[in-house]
Amino acid sequence: MNEHPNDEFDELMRRALHSEADRIEPADGLHEIQARVRSQRAPVNRRGWVLTAGAAAVGTAAAIGAFALLNGEDRPSGDSQVAGAPETSATATGSVDSTLPPSAVPTPAPRPTEPTPKALPTQSGKLEPKGSGAIPVYWLGRTDGIETGAGVRLYRTFAQFEGRPTYSALQLMVAGKSSDPDYISPWSGAQVAGVRMSGALTTVDFAKLPTERLDQGVAQMALQQLVYTVQGASGQTVPIEVTLRGKPVSHLFGVEIKQPLGRAQSLDVQALIWITAPENGAVVRSPLKVSGVAAAHEAQLNWRITSDDTKRVIDEGVATTEEAYKFTPYSFVVAKLPAGRYTLEVFEVSVADGRQTSTDTKSILVK
Repeated sequence: MNEHPNDEFDELMRRALHSEADRIEPADGLHEIQARVRSQRAPVNRRGWVLTAGAAAVGTAAAIGAFALLNGEDRPSGDSQVAGAPETSATATGSVDSTLPPSAVPTPAPRPTEPTPKALPTQSGKLEPKGSGAIPVYWLGRTDGIETGAGVRLYRTFAQFEGRPTYSALQLMVAGKSSDPDYISPWSGAQVAGVRMSGALTTVDFAKLPTERLDQGVAQMALQQLVYTVQGASGQTVPIEVTLRGKPVSHLFGVEIKQPLGRAQSLDVQALIWITAPENGAVVRSPLKVSGVAAAHEAQLNWRITSDDTKRVIDEGVATTEEAYKFTPYSFVVAKLPAGRYTLEVFEVSVADGRQTSTDTKSILVK
């Protein structure tokens, strides 16, 4: 059952994914494609990056102050664009995704197998029912060209799972291997022991937690990565309690945290531009239809397609969202695209100085 009856953002994402599902074919050469991602444009640099203390962009304090943490039913009606779980239908085996075809999600990582939970005397609640389908997993990506805030925001990918959805999503998150090389997880290396739900609280117990220290703004985004992943996979908007071997945690990533963790408003933490189709590494055909969701200042976006082989711009143009300043859909079609490997970019151009900002990129192979 869908726990987000008014979640407009999810509905937009589902529409976007459905519209392109039949056009996308899984790529056998995904790793080869990712390895050839171009690097000559600074705003879309795909090189690795480390989130250490002091490495975030300026304006961190402003980003933290902007977080309006929302606990369950305290979410205001204006925050309806929170990206949660795909719509699910209840079955005898649990929640099974019924809206996303297999071609609309990246090739899944090895499915995690949940160990038999050991006794956790301080925890209450029940284990999730098992199921299968598609689950959302959130990641951190850089906000190139934006000089305020933490320097990173949340991006979402989907993955197939079989088992307990929230536990499976967390296992993928801590594995740190996104289907898009632009996205990373500060939780990489952590070990999830189990997930329990009481109806008013979801408890995530870890056997091991990250020990590195992050800039406070990045740390807060990492906490929201956990919150959004848990709430998206479970379909419940209740607060999240973090425990380590059954005991509440007071510090994470070198900063003090308040338990339980609430959800920040989507406009404060989610990336402002998402490409939802095609997926990174997809094999597609011309004409290429691109779709996504964005919160653009003047409802206008720019796009560019560059050849990975020649490094030349093949085509570029503009697209518009349905409404400015809030998450709404956009789409455009590239009419003629010869066979080859390309990098697709969707971004905004700053009206102040012409900088390229909020870029999302995907690597594609056109047959």
